[in-house]
Amino acid sequence: MSAKDVFHEAVKRALQKEQWTITDDPLRFKFGNVNFQVDLGAERLLAAERAGEKIAVEIKSFLNPSAITDFYAALGQFLSYRLALESVEPERSLYLAIPVDVYQTFFQYEFTQSAVKRYQVLIVVYDPANEVIVQWTK
Repeated sequence: MSAKDVFHEAVKRALQKEQWTITDDPLRFKFGNVNFQVDLGAERLLAAERAGEKIAVEIKSFLNPSAITDFYAALGQFLSYRLALESVEPERSLYLAIPVDVYQTFFQYEFTQSAVKRYQVLIVVYDPANEVIVQWTK
């Protein structure tokens, strides 16, 4: 079993504050002979905006000295998870959760924005100190 991200519980609580029900912690599934484990699976049934929506959230902290190295790893993991989820749970959207400070800096770079757009990365921006969701991107 892989280690939980340092901000795992903060993101979990932030989602719960937005009326998401955590259904899986972690979300485990299999595609062919490969086992996958996304940090969280969640569902929200009451809110009109996302009524009945199912999501999977891969949480990243970006605490290493090199944000680009963290980004390479996060993007590769995200794309692999999304490919597998499309086959086994096509109704579930995958989000990459990133801290607000990283979103306001590294994710504003032209390269990062181009990659996010090209690979259609859905992002949930979180504030780990206040345990809230700051922004959803689509």
